[in-house]
Amino acid sequence: MLPNGKKHACDQSVSLDLLTSSLPENVIDDILICLPLRDAVRTSILSTKWRYKWCRIPQLNLDPTLWGTAKDVTLITKFTNIMCHLFASHVGSITKVILENYYLGDCPVIDKLIYFLSRNSVQHLDFSFDLCNPPKLPSSIFNCSQLMHLSLRDCSIQFAPPAFKGFDRLITLELCRITISSKLLESFISSCPLLDKLGLHETIHSGVIEINAPMLRAFDFTEGEGSIILKSVPRLVKLSLCYLFYYADTRNCFDSFYYLEHLDLKCESLKLLSAAASEVPIRLPFDLNCLKHLRLDEICFAKLEVLSFVLFLIRSSQHLQYLEIEIGHPVHDDSPEQQCLKLEAFSDVTFNHLKKVKLRGIIGSNREMQLIKLLLAKSPVLRTMLIETFSSYKEASEKNKNKIPIVLNSFRRASPKVEVVYDCHVD
Repeated sequence: MLPNGKKHACDQSVSLDLLTSSLPENVIDDILICLPLRDAVRTSILSTKWRYKWCRIPQLNLDPTLWGTAKDVTLITKFTNIMCHLFASHVGSITKVILENYYLGDCPVIDKLIYFLSRNSVQHLDFSFDLCNPPKLPSSIFNCSQLMHLSLRDCSIQFAPPAFKGFDRLITLELCRITISSKLLESFISSCPLLDKLGLHETIHSGVIEINAPMLRAFDFTEGEGSIILKSVPRLVKLSLCYLFYYADTRNCFDSFYYLEHLDLKCESLKLLSAAASEVPIRLPFDLNCLKHLRLDEICFAKLEVLSFVLFLIRSSQHLQYLEIEIGHPVHDDSPEQQCLKLEAFSDVTFNHLKKVKLRGIIGSNREMQLIKLLLAKSPVLRTMLIETFSSYKEASEKNKNKIPIVLNSFRRASPKVEVVYDCHVD
């Protein structure tokens, strides 16, 4: 006979074994994936059945809480020990790894980690490094031939091995604050034949890169240095451009707009596109029949060429369903009405699909009110028009907060169901 205490402990262990062993393997895997790695490893003490369950986790989240803070002088030693334990214990494939390396710098074991992952059929890598001390990415990254999703932040890529022929399974690529040569970046992108989504954010490369991606459907470009040419992107449906410098190259850009469904132009990109067009035409040589969502951010209506380009885009997008414009530099003058904004200039245009318009940063200038008048008169199925004042300009907002609603009520509306919401914020 066992003593009462030991018998009770034995009964608890048996009960726990029965509970945990009854769970399907895929449920156990899902539980372990949802836990922080440290807690997943601790499940080995639950029962004999769980002792080695964590060793087959297909997804790893390696965040700094595993090895300490920046003040810990033993960081690299702790991280190395954790990785060595992982290398020795893990069995099966690893499909996804998230690594947040904010304190380790050029830690040698990272190269071994990437090599280990390349031998375990990793498909998804998400690596973030230290912004103040960006390391050089080990060339072993190019051995991960099964990659489908790759996201890199704050590091540099020096070269690709001569044997590297591309990631032929890669679907998503996001590079943020990466230092890389134009030649390597261009070759990198063109060597991913299945690439569907591309994000380049403040990536440093000198010169011009041509984007050749026959399967690309979404491209988000926020650039700090260098420039691009949309050379061959025949399936592009979603495009977001934010140029931070004036010298970005926009040649051949308009040819890539044909199948766009979502277009987001920010900051200086509109000026660059209007400059690329030289003398802005009335409309494109083809209509943007697929474009449903258009967002224009920080638009300067004071510059007539920018205003003309806005109208040029709107006129060529008669299948729009949603239009959002944010005024970046309010126009304070009472300039006379612009001929290009008059209803007569749009006599051949009707926005038969436009359902929602959002205008932010309005202060009641003539050009702004003309645009509102035009959209209301030419949108027979419009449901909502939201107009928000520019809250940073208190004087202008106070002056027009009572005037704008009166003017709005005087405008003819093609849609009998449209609701015009005027939101005036005065600081």
